[in-house]
Amino acid sequence: MVRLVITGVCGRMGGAILKLASLDTEFRITHVIEAANHPLVGKRLDVQGRPGLSFPVEDDMESAIDDADVVVDFTETNSSLRNFRLAATKRKAIVIGTTGFSSEALAEMRNTAQARAVISPNMSIGVNLLFNLVERAARVLGTDYDAEIVELHHKWKKDAPSGTAVRLRDVIENADPGRNWTEVTGRNGMTGERKFDEIGVFAVRGGDTVGEHTVFFAGIGERVEITHRAYSRDNFARGALAAAKWIVKQERGIFDMNDVLGLNQRV
Repeated sequence: MVRLVITGVCGRMGGAILKLASLDTEFRITHVIEAANHPLVGKRLDVQGRPGLSFPVEDDMESAIDDADVVVDFTETNSSLRNFRLAATKRKAIVIGTTGFSSEALAEMRNTAQARAVISPNMSIGVNLLFNLVERAARVLGTDYDAEIVELHHKWKKDAPSGTAVRLRDVIENADPGRNWTEVTGRNGMTGERKFDEIGVFAVRGGDTVGEHTVFFAGIGERVEITHRAYSRDNFARGALAAAKWIVKQERGIFDMNDVLGLNQRV
């Protein structure tokens, strides 16, 4: 049985992970963690859809991690980086789904020799298939097609564009590294014709939309669209728990969901 610590447990993703992990006989939830100033610290948190089941909310990550095989972290960048460092020091596995890291923070994590982590901007199995399909489409369609990305999320999302949209941009750019790519995040007024090396990345916010990403490859006389729509956070939670089961069996290294799902293997 895998001993699991969940951080950011009172957030939208944390609650979904807690619910699904409590139903999974392969996990034993040892601690659930929130920020020290959270109003639920020191109280019990009810599990969604599990009447009578609750866990005490704690804020002492340094003690909790000693009782873990793996940490699942959906918090914010500073907290996630601290938890990553702590997990690496303690030789514990960690799964991080937080988005918005700086390039310096990502470089630090990739270069931490003793780390054992899955880091992904989106844990959904469907979204990670989307990354794979977009890469293949970009390589096949090439320079004859203009690439644009549109993402839609709920009004409470704090970062833009989404981590998933940034990853989609990187996938497209890496498929043609010889181009001098320029990211465009808005167009207004007399902008002139679209430039050859542009890639559009646009964020829409509103309502309670869980997440939607569409990549457009627009050519002359036709357009290819690849879309993923999420209707529930349970998709992301299932992926995060699959990553947790996978990473505890690995040696040291920094991995992403492509590794977890075997999508790095060419088909």
